[in-house]
Amino acid sequence: MTDLHFMTEALGEAMRAAAEDEVPVGACLVRDGEIVLRNHNRTKQLNNPLAHAEKLILDEAEAMGIKYLQDYTLYVSLEPCLMCSGAIILARVGRVVYGCADPKAGAAGSIYQTFLDKSFNHHPALKTGVLSDQCALVLTDFFKNKR
Repeated sequence: MTDLHFMTEALGEAMRAAAEDEVPVGACLVRDGEIVLRNHNRTKQLNNPLAHAEKLILDEAEAMGIKYLQDYTLYVSLEPCLMCSGAIILARVGRVVYGCADPKAGAAGSIYQTFLDKSFNHHPALKTGVLSDQCALVLTDFFKNKR
């Protein structure tokens, strides 16, 4: 399985979010070529501004008894925000792959470089731009329909 395959899965979660009138961001957690968890933004459904796709996955992993995720890759359709980047660092996710950049709130390269900050004791490997155009299109279409 490739990064394209798993990003396609995360993008599918983003499309599920859009169908549920949630901001279309999706994610999946992978270990040894298998999807362990998948989710999408659920801030409206859960009435919780913290219910981002990445954070929901990290919460689920913890509930399964998985404390640290060094051997996992987190695929997310949109660059993680500051909250999610912090949670990714604290959970010690080994690798993060994201689709499109977030010039307004991105904390993995666009606004902040949290994964490179030497103040933290963990620095996940990062790959960016996987299916970037497709991930961005889901978001722009969603917000275009809102206006």
